[in-house]
Amino acid sequence: MSRENSSADTELFLIDLPPALEIGLEMVAAEDLNLVEVAALVGDAARATMLAALMGGRSLTAKELAYYANVSRSTASGHLGKLVAARLLTVIRERRFSYYRIASPLVASMLESIKVVAAIELPPRRTPAKTTDDALRFARSCYDHLAGQIGVAVTDALVAMGHIVLTDEGGEVTPSGGRFLSSFGTDLRPGTRRIFCQPCLDWSERRYHIKGLVGARILDRLLELEWLKCVAGSRALQLTSSGRAGLSEVFQIRINGNDVRTSSAMESASIVVDRKRRENVGIRRASTRIGE
Repeated sequence: MSRENSSADTELFLIDLPPALEIGLEMVAAEDLNLVEVAALVGDAARATMLAALMGGRSLTAKELAYYANVSRSTASGHLGKLVAARLLTVIRERRFSYYRIASPLVASMLESIKVVAAIELPPRRTPAKTTDDALRFARSCYDHLAGQIGVAVTDALVAMGHIVLTDEGGEVTPSGGRFLSSFGTDLRPGTRRIFCQPCLDWSERRYHIKGLVGARILDRLLELEWLKCVAGSRALQLTSSGRAGLSEVFQIRINGNDVRTSSAMESASIVVDRKRRENVGIRRASTRIGE
Protein backbone atom coordinates (compact mmCIF):
# COMPACT_ATOMS: atom_id res chain seq x y z
CA MET A 1 0.00 0.00 0.00
CA SER A 2 1.39 3.41 -0.93
CA ARG A 3 1.83 6.21 1.59
CA GLU A 4 -0.88 8.20 -0.16
CA ASN A 5 -3.37 5.33 0.09
CA SER A 6 -2.47 4.76 3.73
CA SER A 7 -3.09 8.42 4.54
CA ALA A 8 -6.39 8.37 2.67
CA ASP A 9 -7.52 5.27 4.56
CA THR A 10 -6.59 6.93 7.85
CA GLU A 11 -8.58 10.04 6.95
CA LEU A 12 -11.62 7.92 6.00
CA PHE A 13 -11.29 6.00 9.26
CA LEU A 14 -11.27 9.23 11.29
CA ILE A 15 -14.22 10.62 9.34
CA ASP A 16 -16.29 7.53 10.19
CA LEU A 17 -15.57 7.85 13.92
CA PRO A 18 -18.22 9.27 16.25
CA PRO A 19 -17.37 12.81 17.42
CA ALA A 20 -16.71 11.68 20.99
CA LEU A 21 -14.08 9.15 19.87
CA GLU A 22 -12.41 11.72 17.64
CA ILE A 23 -12.06 14.05 20.62
CA GLY A 24 -10.68 11.19 22.72
CA LEU A 25 -8.03 10.38 20.14
CA GLU A 26 -7.01 14.02 19.94
CA MET A 27 -6.67 14.19 23.73
CA VAL A 28 -4.53 11.04 23.86
CA ALA A 29 -2.38 12.35 21.06
CA ALA A 30 -1.88 15.64 22.90
CA GLU A 31 -0.90 13.81 26.10
CA ASP A 32 1.54 11.65 24.16
CA LEU A 33 3.11 14.74 22.61
CA ASN A 34 3.55 16.27 26.06
CA LEU A 35 5.15 13.06 27.30
CA VAL A 36 7.52 12.99 24.33
CA GLU A 37 8.45 16.63 24.90
CA VAL A 38 9.20 16.19 28.59
CA ALA A 39 11.12 12.95 27.98
CA ALA A 40 13.21 14.63 25.27
CA LEU A 41 14.00 17.58 27.53
CA VAL A 42 15.04 15.43 30.49
CA GLY A 43 16.85 12.93 28.25
CA ASP A 44 19.50 15.41 27.10
CA ALA A 45 22.76 14.93 29.03
CA ALA A 46 23.40 18.62 29.68
CA ARG A 47 19.84 19.35 30.75
CA ALA A 48 19.71 16.25 32.94
CA THR A 49 22.90 17.38 34.70
CA MET A 50 21.42 20.83 35.30
CA LEU A 51 18.22 19.35 36.71
CA ALA A 52 20.22 17.05 38.99
CA ALA A 53 22.24 20.03 40.27
CA LEU A 54 19.00 21.82 41.16
CA MET A 55 17.59 18.83 43.06
CA GLY A 56 19.42 20.08 46.14
CA GLY A 57 16.67 22.69 46.46
CA ARG A 58 18.96 25.64 45.78
CA SER A 59 18.54 28.32 43.14
CA LEU A 60 21.47 28.54 40.73
CA THR A 61 22.49 30.98 38.01
CA ALA A 62 22.97 30.10 34.36
CA LYS A 63 26.72 30.45 34.83
CA GLU A 64 26.74 27.95 37.69
CA LEU A 65 24.57 25.49 35.77
CA ALA A 66 26.78 25.85 32.70
CA TYR A 67 29.73 24.86 34.90
CA TYR A 68 27.94 21.78 36.24
CA ALA A 69 26.91 20.68 32.74
CA ASN A 70 30.31 21.51 31.23
CA VAL A 71 28.80 23.63 28.45
CA SER A 72 29.17 27.25 27.39
CA ARG A 73 26.96 29.92 28.95
CA SER A 74 25.16 30.50 25.66
CA THR A 75 24.42 26.77 25.31
CA ALA A 76 23.24 26.64 28.91
CA SER A 77 20.92 29.60 28.34
CA GLY A 78 19.32 27.78 25.41
CA HIS A 79 18.76 24.65 27.50
CA LEU A 80 17.38 26.63 30.43
CA GLY A 81 14.98 28.52 28.19
CA LYS A 82 13.49 25.23 27.03
CA LEU A 83 13.17 23.89 30.57
CA VAL A 84 11.44 27.07 31.73
CA ALA A 85 9.09 27.03 28.73
CA ALA A 86 8.13 23.45 29.60
CA ARG A 87 7.49 24.50 33.24
CA LEU A 88 10.12 22.16 34.58
CA LEU A 89 12.06 25.12 35.96
CA THR A 90 11.14 28.58 37.18
CA VAL A 91 13.37 31.64 36.99
CA ILE A 92 13.60 34.57 39.39
CA ARG A 93 15.39 37.71 38.24
CA GLU A 94 17.15 39.83 40.83
CA ARG A 95 19.16 42.79 39.61
CA ARG A 96 21.64 41.49 37.04
CA PHE A 97 21.19 37.82 37.85
CA SER A 98 18.65 35.16 36.95
CA TYR A 99 18.21 32.29 39.41
CA TYR A 100 16.78 28.95 38.31
CA ARG A 101 15.11 26.33 40.48
CA ILE A 102 12.90 23.23 40.16
CA ALA A 103 9.38 24.44 39.35
CA SER A 104 7.47 22.31 41.86
CA PRO A 105 7.60 19.25 44.15
CA LEU A 106 5.80 17.36 41.37
CA VAL A 107 8.72 17.93 38.99
CA ALA A 108 11.19 16.97 41.73
CA SER A 109 9.22 13.77 42.39
CA MET A 110 9.34 12.90 38.69
CA LEU A 111 13.11 13.39 38.56
CA GLU A 112 13.66 11.34 41.71
CA SER A 113 11.48 8.55 40.28
CA ILE A 114 13.57 8.53 37.11
CA LYS A 115 16.63 8.23 39.32
CA VAL A 116 15.11 5.19 41.03
CA VAL A 117 14.46 3.49 37.69
CA ALA A 118 17.92 4.43 36.41
CA ALA A 119 19.49 2.80 39.47
CA ILE A 120 18.05 -0.58 38.40
CA GLU A 121 20.77 -1.70 36.02
CA LEU A 122 20.65 -5.11 34.34
CA PRO A 123 23.41 -5.92 33.79
CA PRO A 124 25.11 -3.44 36.16
CA ARG A 125 27.45 -0.99 34.49
CA ARG A 126 31.10 -1.15 35.41
CA THR A 127 31.80 2.39 36.57
CA PRO A 128 34.46 3.42 39.07
CA ALA A 129 33.10 4.32 42.49
CA LYS A 130 33.38 7.99 43.42
CA THR A 131 33.70 9.58 46.83
CA THR A 132 30.81 11.90 45.95
CA ASP A 133 28.61 8.86 45.26
CA ASP A 134 29.26 7.52 48.76
CA ALA A 135 28.51 10.93 50.27
CA LEU A 136 25.21 11.18 48.39
CA ARG A 137 24.19 7.68 49.45
CA PHE A 138 24.98 8.50 53.08
CA ALA A 139 22.93 11.71 53.36
CA ARG A 140 21.60 14.15 50.78
CA SER A 141 18.81 16.58 50.12
CA CYS A 142 16.11 15.32 47.77
CA TYR A 143 14.70 18.65 46.60
CA ASP A 144 13.55 19.88 50.04
CA HIS A 145 13.64 16.76 52.22
CA LEU A 146 16.18 14.31 53.65
CA ALA A 147 17.27 11.23 51.70
CA GLY A 148 20.00 8.61 51.69
CA GLN A 149 20.91 6.26 54.54
CA ILE A 150 20.22 8.92 57.17
CA GLY A 151 16.86 9.83 55.62
CA VAL A 152 15.74 6.21 55.53
CA ALA A 153 16.98 5.61 59.10
CA VAL A 154 15.04 8.62 60.44
CA THR A 155 11.94 7.36 58.64
CA ASP A 156 12.39 3.84 60.03
CA ALA A 157 12.76 5.26 63.53
CA LEU A 158 9.61 7.38 63.29
CA VAL A 159 7.62 4.44 61.92
CA ALA A 160 8.95 2.02 64.56
CA MET A 161 8.08 4.45 67.37
CA GLY A 162 4.55 4.76 66.01
CA HIS A 163 4.93 8.45 65.21
CA ILE A 164 4.33 8.10 61.47
CA VAL A 165 2.33 5.57 59.46
CA LEU A 166 3.41 4.96 55.87
CA THR A 167 1.72 2.92 53.17
CA ASP A 168 2.51 2.60 49.50
CA GLU A 169 -0.28 5.10 48.83
CA GLY A 170 0.48 7.76 51.44
CA GLY A 171 1.34 8.56 55.02
CA GLU A 172 0.17 10.34 58.14
CA VAL A 173 1.50 11.68 61.41
CA THR A 174 -0.08 10.00 64.44
CA PRO A 175 -1.10 11.97 67.57
CA SER A 176 2.09 10.80 69.33
CA GLY A 177 4.04 11.80 66.25
CA GLY A 178 2.63 15.28 66.34
CA ARG A 179 3.72 15.66 69.97
CA PHE A 180 7.15 14.13 69.30
CA LEU A 181 7.91 16.32 66.30
CA SER A 182 6.63 19.40 68.10
CA SER A 183 8.93 18.72 71.08
CA PHE A 184 11.77 18.20 68.60
CA GLY A 185 11.14 21.71 67.31
CA THR A 186 9.57 20.75 63.99
CA ASP A 187 6.91 23.23 62.85
CA LEU A 188 4.21 21.31 60.98
CA ARG A 189 1.91 24.27 60.42
CA PRO A 190 1.22 24.40 56.67
CA GLY A 191 2.38 27.60 55.05
CA THR A 192 1.25 26.66 51.57
CA ARG A 193 -1.08 24.14 49.97
CA ARG A 194 1.06 21.05 49.50
CA ILE A 195 1.26 17.34 50.24
CA PHE A 196 1.52 16.84 54.00
CA CYS A 197 3.22 13.44 54.39
CA GLN A 198 4.05 10.88 51.74
CA PRO A 199 6.60 8.09 51.17
CA CYS A 200 9.34 8.70 48.61
CA LEU A 201 11.30 5.72 47.28
CA ASP A 202 14.99 6.34 47.88
CA TRP A 203 16.97 5.62 44.71
CA SER A 204 20.11 4.50 46.57
CA GLU A 205 18.50 2.57 49.44
CA ARG A 206 15.46 1.25 47.48
CA ARG A 207 13.37 1.97 50.60
CA TYR A 208 11.13 4.79 51.72
CA HIS A 209 12.05 8.13 53.20
CA ILE A 210 9.54 10.91 53.95
CA LYS A 211 8.66 13.74 51.58
CA GLY A 212 6.05 16.47 51.71
CA LEU A 213 5.72 19.13 54.39
CA VAL A 214 6.75 16.72 57.16
CA GLY A 215 9.92 15.63 55.35
CA ALA A 216 10.87 19.22 54.52
CA ARG A 217 10.39 20.48 58.07
CA ILE A 218 12.43 17.61 59.54
CA LEU A 219 15.33 18.48 57.26
CA ASP A 220 14.97 22.16 58.13
CA ARG A 221 15.21 21.32 61.82
CA LEU A 222 18.26 19.06 61.39
CA LEU A 223 20.03 21.84 59.51
CA GLU A 224 18.96 24.41 62.09
CA LEU A 225 20.41 22.26 64.87
CA GLU A 226 23.56 21.85 62.75
CA TRP A 227 23.27 18.09 63.01
CA LEU A 228 23.69 18.15 59.25
CA LYS A 229 25.54 20.69 57.11
CA CYS A 230 25.27 21.44 53.41
CA VAL A 231 28.26 20.61 51.22
CA ALA A 232 29.17 23.34 48.76
CA GLY A 233 28.40 22.41 45.14
CA SER A 234 26.67 19.16 46.06
CA ARG A 235 23.38 17.70 47.26
CA ALA A 236 25.34 15.75 49.86
CA LEU A 237 24.87 16.58 53.53
CA GLN A 238 27.63 16.25 56.10
CA LEU A 239 26.89 14.68 59.49
CA THR A 240 28.40 16.61 62.40
CA SER A 241 29.58 15.21 65.73
CA SER A 242 26.58 16.79 67.46
CA GLY A 243 24.36 15.26 64.78
CA ARG A 244 25.77 11.80 65.42
CA ALA A 245 25.06 12.16 69.14
CA GLY A 246 21.64 13.73 68.58
CA LEU A 247 20.42 11.10 66.13
CA SER A 248 21.51 8.40 68.57
CA GLU A 249 19.76 10.01 71.54
CA VAL A 250 16.54 11.20 69.87
CA PHE A 251 16.02 8.65 67.07
CA GLN A 252 18.12 5.74 68.44
CA ILE A 253 20.12 5.59 65.21
CA ARG A 254 23.54 3.93 65.42
CA ILE A 255 26.16 5.24 63.00
CA ASN A 256 29.50 3.51 62.51
CA GLY A 257 31.34 5.02 59.59
CA ASN A 258 28.96 4.69 56.65
CA ASP A 259 26.95 1.98 58.40
CA VAL A 260 23.64 3.48 59.55
CA ARG A 261 20.97 1.50 61.38
CA THR A 262 18.36 1.81 64.07
CA SER A 263 18.60 -0.11 67.35
CA SER A 264 17.77 -3.83 67.34
CA ALA A 265 14.56 -3.26 69.31
CA MET A 266 13.42 -0.61 66.86
CA GLU A 267 14.32 -2.80 63.88
CA SER A 268 12.06 -5.53 65.29
CA ALA A 269 9.29 -3.01 65.92
CA SER A 270 9.67 -1.71 62.40
CA ILE A 271 9.12 -5.20 61.00
CA VAL A 272 5.94 -5.60 63.07
CA VAL A 273 4.70 -2.16 62.04
CA ASP A 274 5.42 -2.93 58.38
CA ARG A 275 3.45 -6.19 58.63
CA LYS A 276 0.50 -4.43 60.25
CA ARG A 277 0.73 -1.68 57.66
CA ARG A 278 0.32 -4.14 54.85
CA GLU A 279 -2.56 -5.91 56.57
CA ASN A 280 -4.42 -2.74 57.49
CA VAL A 281 -6.06 -1.71 54.24
CA GLY A 282 -8.23 0.78 56.09
CA ILE A 283 -5.45 3.23 56.86
CA ARG A 284 -6.44 6.69 55.75
CA ARG A 285 -4.66 7.64 52.54
CA ALA A 286 -2.97 10.89 53.36
CA SER A 287 -1.24 11.40 50.03
CA THR A 288 -4.03 13.79 49.11
CA ARG A 289 -4.12 15.54 52.48
CA ILE A 290 -3.27 19.15 51.74
CA GLY A 291 -2.57 21.87 54.24
CA GLU A 292 -5.22 24.57 54.32
